[in-house]
Amino acid sequence: MSATPSGSYLVVIPARFASSRFPGKALADLGGKSVLLRCVEQVRKAVPNEVIIVATDDQRIATECERNGIQWEMTSTSCLTGTDRVAEVAQRHNAEWFVNVQGDEPFLDPTGLLSLLTAVSRADLAAGVINAYSHISSEADFRSSTVPKVVVDQQNRLLYISRGAIPTGKSLEFSTAKRQIGMYAFRKSALKAFSERTAKTPLEHIEDIEILRFLELGITVRMIEVDSVGIAIDTPEDLDRARRFLANR
Repeated sequence: MSATPSGSYLVVIPARFASSRFPGKALADLGGKSVLLRCVEQVRKAVPNEVIIVATDDQRIATECERNGIQWEMTSTSCLTGTDRVAEVAQRHNAEWFVNVQGDEPFLDPTGLLSLLTAVSRADLAAGVINAYSHISSEADFRSSTVPKVVVDQQNRLLYISRGAIPTGKSLEFSTAKRQIGMYAFRKSALKAFSERTAKTPLEHIEDIEILRFLELGITVRMIEVDSVGIAIDTPEDLDRARRFLANR
């Protein structure tokens, strides 16, 4: 692997093969390219290739990276979450910030990533994490348990995130809501605190949303608004939807 490039950030893309909901999704074919490669190609539109690292625990994904000129690092098979995988990479490098892009976001908007990097450059010392959101336009997404919903304060600090339909009124109606986007920036110090846990924190365990671990540890998470990034590949049904989207685009 190459040495840490100069600069204050690295982009780390966690990609494992043994996904519980969709094993092998990173290498699934999407219009003649793997889901992972399409994600990396979108990231390359925003940042130089030399600051991109795929973090994996599977040689099949490493081989895909080598075929396509993507830097990769092997990480432990015992990582609790993708963020733990990013934290393991962070231990080997000296960057101040580590930008986590999900490997299952083949239609990631490069403009959103650039907005995240702008927020990193302007972040105050209180911010340990920066995450992105976009507005939810359909009730189906609002009700879906695969779409994490975020609630923020008036300074765009994260208050809570849930797979449940929040916020809602007394009749549990859909009024307005925001969905989490799979782009994050972590200070190295915040990742260290995150990775020192040997088990998921209580709310993180219930919701299966790792950003909650930072909140439960008292770390400030600032949110920025970006345009929707399209379709995250969490299930085989998502892949079918992505193939239709690509064919009709």
